[in-house]
Amino acid sequence: MGANGKETTSGDPVRGFMALPGRPDDGKGLFLRCLEDVVRVLGLDVASESDADDSWTWETRARVALREANSRELVVSETACEALIRTAVYDPNPSFNRQFVEPALNAFGHRVVKTALLDYLRTGTNRERAGAARAWYWSALPLRLPHVRAEGQDAGSRPASDDTSEIVGEWREIALREFVSNDDLDVRRCILPGLSLWKSAYPSESHDLVEAAVAIARAHPDEYIRHRVEHQVRG
Repeated sequence: MGANGKETTSGDPVRGFMALPGRPDDGKGLFLRCLEDVVRVLGLDVASESDADDSWTWETRARVALREANSRELVVSETACEALIRTAVYDPNPSFNRQFVEPALNAFGHRVVKTALLDYLRTGTNRERAGAARAWYWSALPLRLPHVRAEGQDAGSRPASDDTSEIVGEWREIALREFVSNDDLDVRRCILPGLSLWKSAYPSESHDLVEAAVAIARAHPDEYIRHRVEHQVRG
């Protein structure tokens, strides 16, 4: 099948990627509290949630306010950076969480953001581990918000270009072990898309874990995991 899920003329049975399913429990209340912190520490012009007609309306206003602040001039403190990353981790939408990762990246650089997400993966709750894996996808974005800067940084300056290869290698190892040892459905769903399933990506002592990860994914009762692994081992 082609990318649209229809069978190809060659008879190839491979389908396009399935969308990452929503979280079994989207934890909307936790996310909204994180978003309130972002609004507060960045001083965004958004009325309190209690003044909105409903939580969806308030969330939309807060997201729009952050997007507009990114396009003007946004000064991000260390506290605000932590709030942005935490909100990205708790955002139930794996596409919209990008808008919290990007200002943190542009203010403090890739190393700070990747290290924070690695900490969530290593020591967080299962919800936080899954959310960190969702947010990690965006942590390699180029710095393209010129009006966003860290507190104390001159206007127009950019974070130093840091070598993050060590952090990426550590993420890869921990994510592999987490996928094999943690049977939480959301954790496995969120880690798998960014997980290398080639032994050459790991030291020899981790090769057995790669085989175990592939076997777990292929035999998993979840359709998304079974579907995803076949694409990745071909890739």
